[in-house]
Amino acid sequence: MTDGRFGGFWRRLLAYGIDQILLNMICLFLLVIGLIALGAGGTSFTRIVTTGTLPRQAGLFLALYLLVTVLAGMAYSVWFHGSVGQTPGKMILGLRVIGTTGEPIGFGIAFLRWVGTFVSALPFWLGYLWIAFDARKQGWHDKIAATLVVRTAIEPPGALGAAPPTTSGSPAGTTSAAVGAPPLPQQPVPPEGERDRQDPPEGQSRDLGDGDGNRNPGPE
Repeated sequence: MTDGRFGGFWRRLLAYGIDQILLNMICLFLLVIGLIALGAGGTSFTRIVTTGTLPRQAGLFLALYLLVTVLAGMAYSVWFHGSVGQTPGKMILGLRVIGTTGEPIGFGIAFLRWVGTFVSALPFWLGYLWIAFDARKQGWHDKIAATLVVRTAIEPPGALGAAPPTTSGSPAGTTSAAVGAPPLPQQPVPPEGERDRQDPPEGQSRDLGDGDGNRNPGPE
């Protein structure tokens, strides 16, 4: 049985789809800019469609466009995962990428994880399908970068208001008990002249005699 704190296959797939839609919009914007640049160089997109011939610089344009799209995907993944641990798709689906020990991954691990996505994709996307069967829902790129994808909606332990347990013999437990206990009532301090005249215990009479049973009245 898998832990419900980890992001499952279908949830991650949906988040990936949202990210791909956003990336495709970015790439489409870059393509329009490239076509405008071609038009400024004397080659229009309409002419290419009507004649069916590609200009000499078309091969270079396509190579540059593919390179830019790869760099855009890298920047998108590394920036969002390295800065906040979430791409926009993961934010919408309530997912976050963290290290296996629970710490934020940073840009270095985010880049390593992005490189690992090529390893997951090359053998028929088997590294991504591995998420559905792994106990901690890790793809191969997660295992390469030592990362986990967790659900941000799951409440952490102790979030329901329960106080953490303390050991009675520890200083922390002593301090907690002292803080939580009500203050003890203070005993009144007698005046300085009456400190020596304390009342005898209950059931005993005050003995002011001289030792043989005769009372010593004292000075008059």
